This record gives sequence, structure tokens and C-alpha cells, in this order.
Amino acid sequence: MKKLITTATVLLGVAALAASALATQAEAGTVSLKAQPTDDDGQITLGELFDGAGSAASVVVGRRAGTTAVLDAAQVQITARRAGLVWDNATGLRRIVVRQGAAAPVANSLTTASRSAATVEALALTRNLATGEVVGPDDVEWTTVQAHQAPVSAPQDANDIIGLSARRPMRAGQVLNSRDLAAPQVIARNDMVEVLYQVGGIELTITGRAQRNAALGEPVSILNLQSGRLIEAVAVAEGRALAGPAAQASRQSRSNQFASR
Repeated sequence: MKKLITTATVLLGVAALAASALATQAEAGTVSLKAQPTDDDGQITLGELFDGAGSAASVVVGRRAGTTAVLDAAQVQITARRAGLVWDNATGLRRIVVRQGAAAPVANSLTTASRSAATVEALALTRNLATGEVVGPDDVEWTTVQAHQAPVSAPQDANDIIGLSARRPMRAGQVLNSRDLAAPQVIARNDMVEVLYQVGGIELTITGRAQRNAALGEPVSILNLQSGRLIEAVAVAEGRALAGPAAQASRQSRSNQFASR
């Protein structure tokens, strides 16, 4: 009996020490993401992303070639964990945007007026995109090109185009033009679509057949298979549309969102 008590005491002591060590480690390694991460030298480190990075502050997690870099939040979380840091990403971020710091050179590698006039930085694709494919954080990078090769409507911020889809096939290395991208298609012609009609607190749901392709926020005609009548609606999600006064409000809100990009 005495031996059992001694063994139990030892095990309890070990467990208490382990729990204490884990609690101390977790407390020491917990970090929070900075509200607006910036980078000055092109090498993005944990210290530039997180408050409280401590000895792991110099660990490089990515590189910035232009005025903006976009990092995959899940990959950053893995790198931080390997460096002994705990970031819970409580808000469920999918990407982290890192901007050029105030201390960085305004023109980056363009050090003279003549060079600045001859070349510019522009966003380009890192892989081929088929029509309808959505642009992800790893699909774009900043590159230096001749000034005449940069479209007038070239996007100025990588974050503005991530999540958009290609209007046509595009090749790796191609400099991006905002006109080549659109909101991703959520309804295809002949799809069966659930339409929600809302007005004055009344809601009615029907199912009909889409008469055309539609991206998020675009108008789409839906054929009511029971009545044979067309319903003018707005695409709001995959296989879903909104009709009535609420549809116009949704369309206007989406238009304002893309106009502000």
C-alpha cells in the first residue's frame, strides 16, 4: 500500500510539473497579430507580424518585392508554431497583408529618375489561370517591367484582386490588368437556383432555372418552372439569388464595393 501511495504521489508531482511547464510555455509564446503589419527591407519576419515575438522576431516568413505582400495565414501560423509562438487566429483570417513601411525607399529598386521613368513595378501571375479560376495569395507577385508594358488599369494592391476570377485564360508571368478579372461566377446557365423574394417582412422561396451565367452581385433571370414566368434576381451565393427590393439593394452594395477597389 505504501508503495502504491508513493508511486501515485510521484505521478501527481510529474503531472503538476508538466502542466506548469506547458502553461508557462503557452503564456510566454502567445502572440497577437499587429493591426497593420509593415516591412522595411523586403524580408518579412515574425517580429514584423506579431507583438511579443521575442527571440523569434528575426525568423523570416516571407518576402515583399513590391509595395504589398500577401501571406497565407495558415502557413504563417505553422511557421510561428515551429518558432515557439502561439497565434490562435481567433478571427479566422485566411491571408495577411503586409505593406511597405515608411522607412523603406519610396521607389524600391528604382534609384534614379531616369530608371523610374523607364521601369515600374506591376503585379504579375505566378501560374497559368483558366477562365473562371480564382486568384489566390500565391498566384501573384510584384515584378519590374518596362513602363509601357504596365496597363493603365493595372491593380495597385494585391489584396484588391485576391478572390477575383479570370475572365479569360491567362499565362504565368502576365502583367495583370483589372479588366481581366471579375467577381467569381456563382451561377451557371441552366443551374437550378433557389430564389428568395423579400419585401415588407414577407419572404417567399422558389426554385427555378438560371437563364445565364452570373457572378456575385450580377443580375440574373430565373425561369419559374411552375408558372413559366421569368424572375429578375441578383446572384448572392452559389446556387442562390435574391429578388424584390432587397435584390436591388444587394446589387448596389456589391457595385459600391468593387468601385472602391
